[in-house]
Amino acid sequence: MAINMRKHWIFIAPAAILGITLFIFLGGEAVMHLWNWLLPPLFGWGVLTFWQALGILALCRILFGGWGHGGNNRKGRRWKDKMEDGCFQKMTPEERENFRAAIKAKWGHGPSPSESAGQ
Repeated sequence: MAINMRKHWIFIAPAAILGITLFIFLGGEAVMHLWNWLLPPLFGWGVLTFWQALGILALCRILFGGWGHGGNNRKGRRWKDKMEDGCFQKMTPEERENFRAAIKAKWGHGPSPSESAGQ
């Protein structure tokens, strides 16, 4: 069994390295060509080299893509899901309505409690 597994890796490892290299190359080329096609004519920005495009691709991955913690990561859930799973479900209907009214008043989606009391 161990011999068959080694033979299997002999073919998989080079294919994986080639696939990763090809993926990085195509990503860099795509960013470079899209940048050079759109941004210099629209905004007068300079053209990019392949290596600058790879740098921008890496920067976007760091800033917007995270480090592979997607999927079922509980930290990435929306606040609304967290509220529905946790304390919001434990509230009485009156408490929920008061909470909603306070949020609306705080974020400018309705009259504040002091304004509605004065009317």
